[in-house]
Amino acid sequence: MTTALLRPAAILSLILPLKLQPNSPSLSNKMVLNINANNVNIINNNKGNKIRSNLNSYNSGIRKRKLPVLLFDVMDTIVRDPFYHDVPAFFGMSMKELIECKHPTAWIEFERGLIDETELAGKFFKDGRPFDLEGLKSCMTKGYSYIEGVEELLHALKQSHYEMHAFTNYPIWYELIEDKLKLSTYLSWSFCSCVTGKRKPDPDFYLEVLRHLDVEPASCVFIDDRMTNVEAAMDAGIVGIQFQNVTSLRQDLALLGIDFSLNKDNEDPAEHKAEYFP
Repeated sequence: MTTALLRPAAILSLILPLKLQPNSPSLSNKMVLNINANNVNIINNNKGNKIRSNLNSYNSGIRKRKLPVLLFDVMDTIVRDPFYHDVPAFFGMSMKELIECKHPTAWIEFERGLIDETELAGKFFKDGRPFDLEGLKSCMTKGYSYIEGVEELLHALKQSHYEMHAFTNYPIWYELIEDKLKLSTYLSWSFCSCVTGKRKPDPDFYLEVLRHLDVEPASCVFIDDRMTNVEAAMDAGIVGIQFQNVTSLRQDLALLGIDFSLNKDNEDPAEHKAEYFP
């Protein structure tokens, strides 16, 4: 017999493994609960819990790999996105006006690494009008900041020895974010669209992440503010959380058994493995 932990109806995007009772016949059989606004689906997952020992973890000091692996979107999940808040004002436009006159695919091509920033400047607007590229970069850099409370959560998760990776659609300007906010203090810039040439919600991007991490999908938790991206993670078997704010994210992580209290230096992080993950 199993029992499910259900989130309040306001949180629509959390997939929870079912917590097995002590007398369950097998703890290696995982059941994942998909929760969304329209339905609740229970999916059996019998893949077992063996993980190869030759894992290429960025946190090589840990004797055993601690699960789950945490995959974070960056923009408007960890970092405020100035494109929506500051860039229209930089061009002296409303967001609606900017969307109407910008090239429909130029930014996407830039995010995928198909064009460089000079080429972006030449085609950012449909009509090819020139603009101050360095001024735009300065505007965006000025607008980058941690979303309230997120840096403290990342610090707590790192102190609890969780393996964390950025999984983001962003161009080479992610380096501007790193230079200002030093995200690499907490996570690895492992999966950026400008490097892989793939963008969420492309299923191949999620599969590439899983191949690189060499881990079962159900042993990963993906956090993103866009439900479309979360649903694509769910389709790949990854546990998904839609980011709304840091308070709800802390609650969702806690429901998954993820301990982000600060560990003492002499504690074995493997002893604090989240109870829902193999």
